[in-house]
Amino acid sequence: MTVSLTHIQREILNALITLYKKKGLPVKGEEISELINRNPGTVRNQMQALRALGLVEGAPGPKGGYRPTAKAFELLSITEPDKAVKVPVIVNGKLIEDLSAEELIFPSLPHPEVCEARVRVVGDIKKVKPDSEIVIGPTPVNEMMVFGRVMGRDDTENMVIISVKKIYAIPKDTVGMHMSSPIITVDADDDVAEASKVLVENNIHRAPVKEKEEFIGIFSLRNAVQAFIEGKRNAKVREFMDPTVIKVEKDTKLSEALRLMRDYNVRLIVVTDMGRPVGVITDYQILTRLAPEQVSYRQA
Repeated sequence: MTVSLTHIQREILNALITLYKKKGLPVKGEEISELINRNPGTVRNQMQALRALGLVEGAPGPKGGYRPTAKAFELLSITEPDKAVKVPVIVNGKLIEDLSAEELIFPSLPHPEVCEARVRVVGDIKKVKPDSEIVIGPTPVNEMMVFGRVMGRDDTENMVIISVKKIYAIPKDTVGMHMSSPIITVDADDDVAEASKVLVENNIHRAPVKEKEEFIGIFSLRNAVQAFIEGKRNAKVREFMDPTVIKVEKDTKLSEALRLMRDYNVRLIVVTDMGRPVGVITDYQILTRLAPEQVSYRQA
């Protein structure tokens, strides 16, 4: 049986899925009404209809609320959370953390001079304003990036309409082809001021932190600025470094390295050869290789 939803029902269901994906917990009606700026009573009434259609189920108790069913994800062509792969959405040069592109539709491909794309997005698309510069990708299967300008939004379908400037296929290059070597490091027991001087003299924004022969963190100019603001220029690097260190083998594809950077919220990866560190690569190096003409990226 084909399920037909009203405008308000689609809006509520999209909002429910957005909040459920973000929280991983049942969603209260008040949260939905706040997101879509609707009366809570209207949301509650429509929820009864959506439950009757098998698209929503209730969760009792103090922490209860509503959950979308598998049927809801299928109806809206949205991947369920445990099967989803996050596809980055970058607006005006800034990665919007809680947005993910779910589907790309190119209705005007037969007419490339007016190429337009409709992007189904999971998340609060009100963060995407008309006339913004937007980058979608890399996509997980065909590994492409779409660059364009936002023409408008369809809040009912949770879609962004963009004028496409360029579709860029990610090269199959590996990190080993673009890494920096030898590795410039700072010591965990260096003073912040001393380590900052190493970064500046080598014209880099971040470097691995060593303790004996192990990498235990990443120290960046941002860390240094924070230390200076707190009046702790003589503090040890270990007190201000970021503790996450990600390593990949040199034959890892650029797209996979970029995905790891996004997943672990890091901007530098250590490149290894059979487990032995041989270089580093940053998000800036990767993005300028993927789209040198289109990506203007701040290295802060």
